[in-house]
Amino acid sequence: MTIRVRVEGLRDLDRALGRLKEATAKGVLRRVAVKALKPFDKAWRQKAPHLTGNLEESGGVGTKLTRRQAQMNRRRDDRAFVEVYAGPNDPAAIPEEFGWENGRAQPFVRPAWDETKHEALEIVKRELGPEITRTAARAARRAARGGGR
Repeated sequence: MTIRVRVEGLRDLDRALGRLKEATAKGVLRRVAVKALKPFDKAWRQKAPHLTGNLEESGGVGTKLTRRQAQMNRRRDDRAFVEVYAGPNDPAAIPEEFGWENGRAQPFVRPAWDETKHEALEIVKRELGPEITRTAARAARRAARGGGR
């Protein structure tokens, strides 16, 4: 499931990101996104049905998918695009979340997202500016030393 969020009013931050190298800007976005999804990660783990403990121990927040998940996910060809994933990677999460013919659904991922999505957006708004500033300062120091990567 892909959820798109449109945020308006961050034009200055977008310009500041544009002044960074592409790889550096992607790193900034990746770090902020991972930080923003931490509350969601904690929430779904608390809501997950506890049978063996495997479900709540699976998954997490990151940029990598399992091989099975990668086959099901269509990646965008946009090189300036950053994708960060959060949630369980245990295949048992799907029937738990949506139910199956012999069992009722026990949703835990969607309710966790509904509870934390606004907090995630607030974290992005709060953390993106300072992260861009820190990264730009680090890049400037590196350029002044003459050791740019």
